Amino acid sequence: MGEFADHTFRGTVAVSLKWLSNHSFSYERREKQKCLIQISRYRFSLVISSLTKILQNVNEMVPCIGGQRIFHSTDQDRHCYESIIIILDTLEKCLANQPKDTAKFDEAMNIKFLLKEICQFIDVPNDSSQNAHLKNLASKVLFALSLNFFNAVFNRISSRLQELAKCGDENVDYSDIELIQHINVDVCKLIKLLNETIQKFKQLKKSAHIVLMNSLEKAIWNWMDTYSHEFTDLQKNPNEDLGKACEELFDILDTFADNKKGRAAAVWPLQIML
Repeated sequence: MGEFADHTFRGTVAVSLKWLSNHSFSYERREKQKCLIQISRYRFSLVISSLTKILQNVNEMVPCIGGQRIFHSTDQDRHCYESIIIILDTLEKCLANQPKDTAKFDEAMNIKFLLKEICQFIDVPNDSSQNAHLKNLASKVLFALSLNFFNAVFNRISSRLQELAKCGDENVDYSDIELIQHINVDVCKLIKLLNETIQKFKQLKKSAHIVLMNSLEKAIWNWMDTYSHEFTDLQKNPNEDLGKACEELFDILDTFADNKKGRAAAVWPLQIML
């Protein structure tokens, strides 16, 4: 089974290195992708680790300037771009097809490695159609990943908040905090994020505050869109833990705004959501 999965996967990547306008190539790619998705239900670690390694290899082939990918009009760059699209799309479908609560140690390690690779596509400016498209695909992968492996993403966010509490404002990387905007959160996960923010907010610098507030606002919107039934149920049956977290964070934001003029406009959007 392992050899078959590896062969199927490598065939999928090989197809991506050709022009996709030919219908036979597109059909072959779709069929191989379906095979991989089905195999991933039974050999999840094997498929995810293979996809992640090849994503890393292809990504390293793309020229970078200042840490940002630059896709030129060469055949190699075009092939790399198409390969990354296929790999990200396959990753999303494999993750979405995974039964809930099945994480084992080897799977957790593979997910941690995958998360590191995916974050490189999230932390890019939308300065080109290629980068914008890859960022959108990576966001979908992260959304699917966080459904069943939320703790892996949460731990990365929590660790980064802890690091930010100890460093200055200059040359700081906030990309891990911005992951909050892309993850799948139900009401329980939202409460966990809010409580983590309550614990860490006062320790952060101003620039980190802005990023965190914007990301939380987006996360709440995502929750309302994805789990609209939970939001509707709350109108009839309030959640005590959610209410408490929202009140505490609201008061913290009030204090933050009162400490300096001009901050009120920055906190209002999140306070309204709370």
